[in-house]
Amino acid sequence: MDGRHHIATEFHSALTTGDKNRLRAVLDRAALIASYGVDFALEHVLVSADNVALGLHNTARRGHRVLDEHLATVCRIGDGRIVEIEIFLSDEPGMNAFFGA
Repeated sequence: MDGRHHIATEFHSALTTGDKNRLRAVLDRAALIASYGVDFALEHVLVSADNVALGLHNTARRGHRVLDEHLATVCRIGDGRIVEIEIFLSDEPGMNAFFGA
């Protein structure tokens, strides 16, 4: 399981079970990613009967590393709640290079 899928799975599981310790760990990981100075631009919101898709553009600089990533976050809705989140990246190697050590 890759890192993105693991974080999303852990976040969803923590939200649906109310596990505050796991939720805190996921939020701490998100805070670490945010500490890299990533700018998130919401470019599009697309809706259907059962889903919402967000078109995002993430940019940042960290030393010589540059992030310029377009992505789509698709949220499946069930019973008025987000029940599944899937993220589609335009440049996975670029994301790994930027966030890697």
